[in-house]
Amino acid sequence: MAPAFARAAKPRMGETIELWPGPPPGQNPDAPTKRRVENQSRNPNTPDRWISGIDRPSIQVWRPSKPNGAGVLLVPGGSYAFLAYDNEGVSQAEWLNALGITAFILSYRLPGEGWHNRGVVPLQDAQRAMRIIRHNATKFGIDARRVAVLGFSAGGHLAGSLATRFDERIYAHIDGVDDLSARPDLAGLIYPVISLEADFTHAGSRDNLLGQGASPQALNMASVNRRVTAGTPPVFLLSTGDDGAVPSANSIAMYDAMRAARRPVALHIFESGGHGFGVRLPSSQPASIWPKLFTAFAASHGLIPASLP
Repeated sequence: MAPAFARAAKPRMGETIELWPGPPPGQNPDAPTKRRVENQSRNPNTPDRWISGIDRPSIQVWRPSKPNGAGVLLVPGGSYAFLAYDNEGVSQAEWLNALGITAFILSYRLPGEGWHNRGVVPLQDAQRAMRIIRHNATKFGIDARRVAVLGFSAGGHLAGSLATRFDERIYAHIDGVDDLSARPDLAGLIYPVISLEADFTHAGSRDNLLGQGASPQALNMASVNRRVTAGTPPVFLLSTGDDGAVPSANSIAMYDAMRAARRPVALHIFESGGHGFGVRLPSSQPASIWPKLFTAFAASHGLIPASLP
C-alpha cells in the first residue's frame, strides 16, 4: 500500500520528451525496433507494466499541482532486461507529485538489445536526461540546482552510476544541452545493485549490462562503490535484510565507500520487505516508511523544503 501522502494531490502527467535529436549513440541494425509491454498485474485497475525494446529513450514529465521547485529523475529497475515502469516509475511519480516535486520517468535503453558499447548505453541516456532536465528547468518550473535521481534495483545501479560517473564523456557532444552538468544534486538508491565484482552481486544485472564473461577490469569500472569521489553528491540508501535478489551487502558497500570518501550518506536496512516493493508495502511493514526517510534526507540537504504537506 502506498503511503497516505501519495493521495494528497492529483498528479498531472505531461509530455514525453525524447532524449536524442536523432538515432541514439551506439545505433546498429540489430537494435530494437518495436517497443514491448507486458502487464504483470491481474488487476486491470492497477497495471504493472514491464517495458523493453526501447529504441527511442525518453523522459515522461509528471507535474505536481503545486510545484516546490525540486525535480527527481526516476530510474525504474528490471535487471537491465526490462523496466518495471509502473511499480518503480509511475507509483513513485505519484507520491513525489503529492509533495510538490516534479518527476521525470526515464525510459532508458537496455544494453543487451543490440547496441554498440552496451556497458555505457543506459548511462548515456541517464546523463542526457539529467542535462535535458536542467536545460528546460524554467519550462518545467524547477530549480536546476535542485534535481535528484531516484533509482531502484538495477535502476539503482544506473542512478548510482550517474551520481559517480556524471562527468565521464561517454558520447559525442551533440548540442548546447551537453554543455550542462549531468551531476544529480542528490541520489536515492533503493535496494540497489552496487558491486558487479563481489560475490553478492546480482548476476542477471551484471550479465545483462556487460555481457557474460566480462573482464575483471570491466566489472571494477562498472561497480558503483569503486567510482565514489569527492564530487559524488549525497546518497540515500535503502535495503532489507531478507532481500534474496540483491543482498543488502550492496548498500553496505556503497555506504562504506561514501564514508571513506567523506561524502554525505544515509543507510537504512530494514529487517524484512524483500525486493522490488516500490511503495507497495503494507503499512504494517516498517520498510514502508522509506519515502518519508528519503524526503527528510532530501530536505536536510536543501533539495526540498523542510516543511512538506
